[in-house]
Amino acid sequence: MDLEDYLSLHTSAESEILQRLNRETHLKTLYPRMLSGHVMGNFLKMMVRLTHAGNVLEIGTFTGYSAISMAEALAEDGLIDTIEVNREMEEMISKYLRESGLQEKIRLHYGHALDIVPQLPGPFDLVFIDADKEHYPQYYNLVISKLRPEGIIIADNALWGGKVLEKARENDIETKGIQDFNEMVQTDPSVENVLLPIRDGVMMIWKR
Repeated sequence: MDLEDYLSLHTSAESEILQRLNRETHLKTLYPRMLSGHVMGNFLKMMVRLTHAGNVLEIGTFTGYSAISMAEALAEDGLIDTIEVNREMEEMISKYLRESGLQEKIRLHYGHALDIVPQLPGPFDLVFIDADKEHYPQYYNLVISKLRPEGIIIADNALWGGKVLEKARENDIETKGIQDFNEMVQTDPSVENVLLPIRDGVMMIWKR
């Protein structure tokens, strides 16, 4: 048994719908590692519970696992705006939103978050960023003004497989994006933050 298996065994079980979505994502997508997965899904669900978040923004839906995880903990009148750039995911996302019975709590947007976020009114209680890494700094600049005071931003892949420790190659725009994002957060006087070694690194940001 490795550490990841141990973590999973000591984390509350996935719902049946998330188990099936997890399995189908691994069977039918080219990059199943993009899935938030069991532990991260429960972490997001726990954060929604702890913050009593009612208005959530997600940048990067993928197959819908994280959106459904968070929606399971939303208040009765809560809403998640989730943005996915890849239309090829539409069939799987729609299928599992429908089967989850949570489709009324999840509003799905297709397109680039840089175009869509400015159109969303907010304010948001919680923002989850898990999309194209080169745009993390731009996403941060867009969402921070739409985050309510004492709201939280959670950004996935903030350690980027350890590449953040190295000087980014000239053409490695993803590593550079993560490094720039981490530095931007660290030097922003309007927030407090902690970088956690969960999965591939989670940057937690609390707005003053």
